[in-house]
Amino acid sequence: MDGASQNNRTKTPATESTRQAAKAVRVRVSDLLSDAREAILEHNGQEYRLRITANGKLILTK
Repeated sequence: MDGASQNNRTKTPATESTRQAAKAVRVRVSDLLSDAREAILEHNGQEYRLRITANGKLILTK
């Protein structure tokens, strides 16, 4: 395979998820919750609960 063909293979267009990830805001859970184990997040007039389980996992529920 020649170099031009190989270069075309390695260059892929950005996917929608890649573009969205570039716009993402990174927030540490510890900064968001402080000393709490749960936060209530509002989105489009709805409340969601983000909580840390006893095993240290995150759960987001509506």
